[in-house]
Amino acid sequence: MKTDIQIAQETQMLHINEIAKKIGLSEDDIEQYGKYKAKVDLDVLKRHKEKENGKLILVTAITPTPAGEGKSTVTIGLTQALNKIGKLSSAAIREPSLGPIFGMKGGAAGGGYAQVVPMEDINLHFTGDMHAIGIAHNLISACIDNHINSGNQLGIDLTKITWKRVVDMNDRALRKVVIGLGGKANGVPRESSFQITVGSEIMAILCLSNNIKELKEKIGNIVFATSYSGQLLRVSDLHIEGAVAALLKDAIKPNLVQTLEHTPVFIHGGPFANIAHGCNSILATKMALKLTDYVVTEAGFAADLGAEKFLDIKCRMGGLTPNAVVLVATVRAIKHHGDGDLAKGMANLEKHLEIIQTYGLPAVVAINKFVTDTEEEIAYIEKFCNERGAEVSLCEVWAKGGEGGIDLANKVVKAIEESTKEYKPFYDINLSIQEKIEKICKGIYGADGVTFSAAAKKMLTLIEKEGYNHLPVCMSKTQKSISDNPNLLGRPTGFKVTINELRLAVGAGFIICMAGDIIDMPGLPKKPAAEVITISDEGIIDGLF
Repeated sequence: MKTDIQIAQETQMLHINEIAKKIGLSEDDIEQYGKYKAKVDLDVLKRHKEKENGKLILVTAITPTPAGEGKSTVTIGLTQALNKIGKLSSAAIREPSLGPIFGMKGGAAGGGYAQVVPMEDINLHFTGDMHAIGIAHNLISACIDNHINSGNQLGIDLTKITWKRVVDMNDRALRKVVIGLGGKANGVPRESSFQITVGSEIMAILCLSNNIKELKEKIGNIVFATSYSGQLLRVSDLHIEGAVAALLKDAIKPNLVQTLEHTPVFIHGGPFANIAHGCNSILATKMALKLTDYVVTEAGFAADLGAEKFLDIKCRMGGLTPNAVVLVATVRAIKHHGDGDLAKGMANLEKHLEIIQTYGLPAVVAINKFVTDTEEEIAYIEKFCNERGAEVSLCEVWAKGGEGGIDLANKVVKAIEESTKEYKPFYDINLSIQEKIEKICKGIYGADGVTFSAAAKKMLTLIEKEGYNHLPVCMSKTQKSISDNPNLLGRPTGFKVTINELRLAVGAGFIICMAGDIIDMPGLPKKPAAEVITISDEGIIDGLF
């Protein structure tokens, strides 16, 4: 069996100019990064602002197994399939992070015959967006410590600096560090830490900004510390928001590439799906909606985590109206949630269907097929979902590309055309932060209630005092369970969610709610993927997946 990278390398790609032409873009609209990738000028959005948007399709999943359920593969395959049935379609997805690529999870460019290419470029340095975001973030870090070393006129409390440094690599040794050692010439000693670049608030800001002006304003609003007098300190107090935004002048432009079947793909931004909102950029999604009739996008992890943030944060901030949701499921994952029993595990799928329907959106269940799946198992899932108002499609895009997703494409189009439902966010933005958290925990997760730690209660008081109750909440919890306990599989009941900590992400425009112990600097596994990734004497990369 061919590997993903072998399949990708055997594909004859079209020049990126040809992909641009498919969606009405000229050579002047794009900035080429070699033959097969380009950035798209933001003026394209201005020029098409009066054009009606295409239909927006979100791909999400049931609670995943450690191996994942193939959201990205289904996203790419569905996009290819829509084009095969005569619908001008594109995908809008996230950029991969180098940490997982050299760790255990691998890249995020699909798989089999449903991939985005050039696969090696996308999974490695691509167009340099990750590096720009990392440098922009670390410029703030450097200026904070320089300000302290130069007299600390702002009165920064060294024990209350919340701004970390970032690197786009899994490196557990950087979770806790001491900086400024070696005497006065090397700065002021203090404890600090690193997080992975995709967890940076700069990443979230880039993905939630509608233009450069908004980008700069959001950067200025970042809260990085508290002063000795108890005042919240912002990046604008350091007067560097312009410099930070300048580093992102190219990174803010969406990237254009293609699938194996030459379908256009906008790939831009990649916020951590736990700490941040886990969706690609608003700008890339909006651009895709103006240039194609159907846009397929995805959100990190399952419907309780990624889809909730997509529908309550990204769509709200971007003024986006989704039209349908594809819920990816696998027989192996359903059995995983039922201790090997398919019927018992269906409770997890049922809960995710209910979550989607809560938002007033039609759902189509895509069964990502494995060779071990039986006809009886597929038929059982189909009957179960049909009884709950959802169509089901057997998806074989990994093995067959767009051809394996034609039934899914037809059912999604039909669901959109026949839907009389209307999308609405789950909670009223004018509720207090505590009320929003409780509504999500009870209504989305199915919890009996919420317990707030002393530190979280203290932060709730500060949020109200500072006037941030109007912000949406960004839940940070395990992806392994609908609850906040990774060991509770299926459809947990009789549990309470514990909020350990609240973090201000005022620049991004949300409050991060930490439920459980979520690490924002992952570590490498005992045998990292880095051990099998290599390059030949001729420059051909192998081992990526």
